[in-house]
Amino acid sequence: MLLRLLKALLLSAIVTPTLSIDSTFSEDLTEYVDPFCGTEGQGNPGSAAGGGNVFPGPALPFGVVKFGIDTTAFDWTNVDANAGYTPDGFVTGVSMLHESGTGGAPTYGFVHQMPLSTLENVNVLDNFTYMQERVEPDIASVGYYKTVLANGVSAELTATAHAGLVQYNFTTRDERHILVDVSHMLPSSGEAQHSQFYSNGFLARSPDGSKYQGYGVYRGGFSSRPDAPVYFCAEFDTIPEHVQLFSGPYTDPYWPNSTLPHIDPPVFTNATSVSGGQTYYSYARRIGGLFTFPSNTTTLKSKIGISFINSDKACQFISSELTSWSLEPYIESAVARWNSEVLSKVTTMDKSNTTLLEMLYSGLYKMHLMPSDRTGENQNWETEEPSYDDFYTLWDTFRCLNSYLVLTAPKRAADIVRSLVDIWRWERFMPDGRSGNYNGRVQGGSNADNVLADAYIKGLSAPEYGINWTDAYAAMKTDAELVPYNTFDYGDPTGSVKEGRGALPDWLSLGYVSMYDPVEGTGFGRCISRTIEYGLNDFALSQVAKDLAPQDHVKYLNRSAGWQQIWQHNLTSLNFTGFLAPLYANGTRDPSYSPLNCGVWCSWSDVTYEGLPWEYTWSIPYDMSTLIAFMGGSELTELRLDAIFIPGLQDGSVGAGNGAGTAIFNPGNEPSFGTPFLYNYLPKRQWKSVMRSREIVNEYYTNGRDGVPGNSDAGALESWMVWNLIGLYPMVTQDVYLILSPWFSDLNISVAGDKTLKITTEGLDQGPYIQSLTVNGESWNKSWVTHGDLVGGDGGGIHFVLGSEQTEWDVGDVPPSPGHMDIGIRN
Repeated sequence: MLLRLLKALLLSAIVTPTLSIDSTFSEDLTEYVDPFCGTEGQGNPGSAAGGGNVFPGPALPFGVVKFGIDTTAFDWTNVDANAGYTPDGFVTGVSMLHESGTGGAPTYGFVHQMPLSTLENVNVLDNFTYMQERVEPDIASVGYYKTVLANGVSAELTATAHAGLVQYNFTTRDERHILVDVSHMLPSSGEAQHSQFYSNGFLARSPDGSKYQGYGVYRGGFSSRPDAPVYFCAEFDTIPEHVQLFSGPYTDPYWPNSTLPHIDPPVFTNATSVSGGQTYYSYARRIGGLFTFPSNTTTLKSKIGISFINSDKACQFISSELTSWSLEPYIESAVARWNSEVLSKVTTMDKSNTTLLEMLYSGLYKMHLMPSDRTGENQNWETEEPSYDDFYTLWDTFRCLNSYLVLTAPKRAADIVRSLVDIWRWERFMPDGRSGNYNGRVQGGSNADNVLADAYIKGLSAPEYGINWTDAYAAMKTDAELVPYNTFDYGDPTGSVKEGRGALPDWLSLGYVSMYDPVEGTGFGRCISRTIEYGLNDFALSQVAKDLAPQDHVKYLNRSAGWQQIWQHNLTSLNFTGFLAPLYANGTRDPSYSPLNCGVWCSWSDVTYEGLPWEYTWSIPYDMSTLIAFMGGSELTELRLDAIFIPGLQDGSVGAGNGAGTAIFNPGNEPSFGTPFLYNYLPKRQWKSVMRSREIVNEYYTNGRDGVPGNSDAGALESWMVWNLIGLYPMVTQDVYLILSPWFSDLNISVAGDKTLKITTEGLDQGPYIQSLTVNGESWNKSWVTHGDLVGGDGGGIHFVLGSEQTEWDVGDVPPSPGHMDIGIRN
């Protein structure tokens, strides 16, 4: 309610628009969106530590521009300002490019402005000398952001796809300056190899100083991208009374990285342009501009456009996307776009629980911020294909976010697939992670394969979606057969983390990824988790090969069973027997290994990545029947599944990655995403999946600023929550959705472009457990449905009758195991 009131107040205070925007939509669902949801850590109010790293500034769905404030942080041990934002940091400026929800080394924070009210003791090359505390709580709603600084200046932001509009309000009699620092970027406290760096730049202004344009060249960040330019263009609505451009020595002004006791002052010039120096020199002089406005200026506005092609195109984006100097039309336009393209895809008449509505629509909002749609802006090659960047990363999103797009926005999902394939055409590999138009880093398998297979089996093979599936399968096969060059990443120098499958030599020769042996010089980091993920990747290939390359189907299906080679049938942990265990290349094992221990941090050089081996043991979604048999049958599997949710069983001596809780199940990391719902594979145990769904959502997800239990990961955590609220869960690469239990009495979900999936519920107030179920008018006793059940005809219909009794209604066939095989190895 407070958010909606603040939104109404701020809109009423904005100047009447001079541009008419068609904002016709039946219901404004943005009132339930809180852009701050996920910006703070659970148990750390007012701090980003342990938070979702969510970007709270204005942006359009999949927009290139994500316009927001950049802040410092005061706990560098636990916090990087990955999305530019921390709730407790000082503001160092506003910038146009950000990620959302990511961990690792920060990326972007480019194309900068900073309002100053004095130049006393200010060194424009040193953030410390001009950063500003916020003196009021920031305000954010869809399409709008406001921050109020201690220097008496407030900044209000809105954004279009390629441009942004900022209004500065000066409330003191002090000076009025806008600092433009071309070298501005987001700093990193850790992962030094992947920190960002400014390399070079150019800035030119108009004779009267009301306009400027140029470019900055940057390198580094999560993907370790090489030098690449970002072009910009900007204009002010007021002519400055004085403009000085400046340059200074190449320095890193950001703490905690800076080792300089002070930063030398810049050299100012009255020239109309300034350059960093030699065009291809990566340690050029820092450059910028200082624009000074008349002392009677109370309101100053600036339009900023960006492009990855040239600065003239950035100016064209201003001309085409920002035809008014008023904020309100673009706020209205953003609200209309988010309603029509995203939020209205899921509607309900059930408005009884505002908390759930805000969780649902805030989650949907954050699921559609990335990747960035840069169609027409590919700086590396000319193409007629869609171009997307900022896959950060498919390792996070393939499990359930990309499946949501396939169901509800198939044209968008197809364009993303086409972009992935086009990257393969020009760069030899599809990405797993990608930012700054550069592939990197690969956390596990080649998970674009999973995204493509999921799209193929769910209908995006149809000609109207425009995917060249011959090329798509060739791209998948490249991942499966071609060894990428080793990038010698400091986190894991054993194989490439840029693209492809870095441990492919083992997978091809041994059928599994072996444990690193420093004495013999064999093996690879993340040997268990890579074995598991390569198996799923090859299963994905087998699914597409059935139609497109029948000669390959059996080959990749057989390879997908490689996980069985590292299954140790006599290994015991917590009184259960049979676990995944690392295997050296010579077939021997480490006798000290425990499935409760991943190594050191569950990171790049450990045996599993962002999850314990206990967790990864459940990550065989395509062959649950064999896994259940290996665990000793349904009853022992159920007991083992129960154990993963018992608090206190997580080994306290290992860092199990981001997340929350002390159970082996980790709600903040993607390897655990599907585990709570595997009860559906056990006869008459679907009610336990519902129980786990309710427990986890109620404990770890809220509509507050601490609303997610770890990095949002480009909306991955929110997509997991949204599927739970809907009452379904997708089994990626399969034509299967597990049935859970909806949280609303009615839901209309737009599917397959022009159809409606209707989910209705009786007895929601009595309890969450299914008493009976009807699918498309047919009485249903299976704990799963197919994609065709949801989108067939004019759409699907599922009717739940719920209650408090934990009914064993699911007496039909358990979900299929399309990758089932037992290769007969008994280690």
